[in-house]
Amino acid sequence: MAAQNNAPLPDGLVIAGYRIVKKIASGGFSIVYLAHDEEGNAVAIKEYLPSTLAVRKEGELVPAISTNHLPIYRIGLKCFFEEGRALASIAHPNVVSVVNFFRAHETVYMVMAYESGRTLQDFILQRRERKTRPLISEQSIRAIFSQVMNGLREVHTHKLLHLDLKPANIYLRVDGTPLLLDFGAARQTLKSDIAKFYPMYTPGFAAPELYVRNAKLGPWTDIYGLGAAMFACIAGLPPPAADQRKVNDRVDEQLQRFAGMYSEGLLALIRWSLKLDPLARPQSVFEMQQALRATRPAESPQQPRFWSGVKRQAQVFCRRLGWLK
Repeated sequence: MAAQNNAPLPDGLVIAGYRIVKKIASGGFSIVYLAHDEEGNAVAIKEYLPSTLAVRKEGELVPAISTNHLPIYRIGLKCFFEEGRALASIAHPNVVSVVNFFRAHETVYMVMAYESGRTLQDFILQRRERKTRPLISEQSIRAIFSQVMNGLREVHTHKLLHLDLKPANIYLRVDGTPLLLDFGAARQTLKSDIAKFYPMYTPGFAAPELYVRNAKLGPWTDIYGLGAAMFACIAGLPPPAADQRKVNDRVDEQLQRFAGMYSEGLLALIRWSLKLDPLARPQSVFEMQQALRATRPAESPQQPRFWSGVKRQAQVFCRRLGWLK
């Protein structure tokens, strides 16, 4: 994905009633700011500013767009605005909350609730630097992604795809609950009669169909991203890019290295989600959720005997006290 090389809005600028505090993130498609509303509440504001189409220099507010780039810039602008409107209709604890969106400086801004925490990518990098093994426990992976899937199901219900699922776009609140962020690539609706705006993709996390113009996209495309994000949670790195895998696919070999550290059920689910053929993957998030629940590691044989013994001792104790007859 292209880097953002445009100048951010200046700190202290007031725009549509929001005061910019500082830039907190940027990518090839947008810049995100921490800001305060008129009541002093913290919000995150995402500005549509594709670095390959628009140029904004230091001290300027309005980006310059060449005549050649203007048509595609306007298509992206319209899609970004429609995305904001679609996300504003979604109220789910695992999907970023859009509270407002507005036009200014010949672009569009999306205002989102600000949450304290860090991205899953930051968490992975921290664990990788500490050389923690396993990198992230299977229990944590299952807890995070079961909730991410809940949010993604809600997104798909609203006829919207994410198309850029990766650890950097999964935010972990302070209490550990995940939040789907940055729908910057969500330009393709599930309705085939709407014109497509082709997203920038992130190699390793992008499904092979995202590399092909006019390819049919759907929930199965986001499912590839989920599988790739889960792969990163155990390996510390994304799987090889889809175009490289078509030449020399080593994903099965790489996953096999983690046998014994993670259950075969979890590894099989990741393997299934990362199939190069879209039809060979789970076709819905619900199907993937069912598989995740069905592949929970079996209890240790000693565990049921231990707990049944504890239960018997507790019953004896309660009878002695007269609580049970």
